[in-house]
Amino acid sequence: MWTPWSTVTSCSTTESFACVRSARHCSAESDAGSPRRGDNGFVPEDPLESLRRICLALPEVSERLSHGEPAWFVREKKTLATYADHHHDDRVAFWCPAPAGVQQELVAEDPARFFRPPYVGHRGWLGVRLDVDVDWAEVTEIVTDAYRLVAPKSLAARLAEPI
Repeated sequence: MWTPWSTVTSCSTTESFACVRSARHCSAESDAGSPRRGDNGFVPEDPLESLRRICLALPEVSERLSHGEPAWFVREKKTLATYADHHHDDRVAFWCPAPAGVQQELVAEDPARFFRPPYVGHRGWLGVRLDVDVDWAEVTEIVTDAYRLVAPKSLAARLAEPI
């Protein structure tokens, strides 16, 4: 179950992502009957299509090729996420900006799913593997957090509005 940022009130800015993530995982047992991971009736089989759907659902996000891979941009300028299909390694993944400290925390917690991507990892970007058992609710959360980091405040504020 996805927990929106608006429900997290006791965390500092650097802890917000981890708190939301923990809250969602704590409530996952109550969602045992709902489709989440790899259920082809709920999530398209192709990870690129799933990631594309998540990114393009955000306000004023567009897609174009960047360095030979699909990438998503806010207002055609700020990079939101980059798809990486075996880019200098054997992984299918995506890279996106992450709040301060999140990259280190997630890579330490689960290095089979998270990694420090080349070129942008030193700036705190997070690599998320898509060739493993993917938790698409968590990917949606990660992409939404990245959007909040790069989008103008007026666009980021629209995420709190009902859809």
